[in-house]
Amino acid sequence: MDKLKKVLSGQDTEDRGGLAEVVETSSLSWSTRIKGFAACFVAGIVCSLLGTLLLWVPRKGLYLFAVFYTFGNIASIGSTIFLMGPMKQLKRMFEPTRLIATVLVLLCFALTLCSAFWWHNKGLALIFCVLQSLALTWYSLSFIPFARDAVKKCFSACLA
Repeated sequence: MDKLKKVLSGQDTEDRGGLAEVVETSSLSWSTRIKGFAACFVAGIVCSLLGTLLLWVPRKGLYLFAVFYTFGNIASIGSTIFLMGPMKQLKRMFEPTRLIATVLVLLCFALTLCSAFWWHNKGLALIFCVLQSLALTWYSLSFIPFARDAVKKCFSACLA
């Protein structure tokens, strides 16, 4: 009743948008979040493996590989939404330390699918799948403290 009085009198300063309601209604327990993460991550791995198996299908194999591999990687990244929540995941993806890696991953996803569906270029699709893996690895390393520095030092020692 007090809440109703506050709203009717204009004292309720809380502006509840549609996004706030969605966030509140979609709060999950920790065990549900873990289950959602595991299910989405496993689905991503299965899609990637299925894409690899479909690579050997005559004529359409490389296109199927590009699509399933890309969707598998998207599902794997999406699985972390269950752990962090969608807004925190987006904020962390576009932090200055991993902005370039995020843009490269998303660009490789788009270019892989464009080369498979729009340009119908198998070689380009395969190149973008390789670049997608490298970009996704670099993106993933950004979440591990000092991992990028260690990789840089390792490669510079190997090349020197």
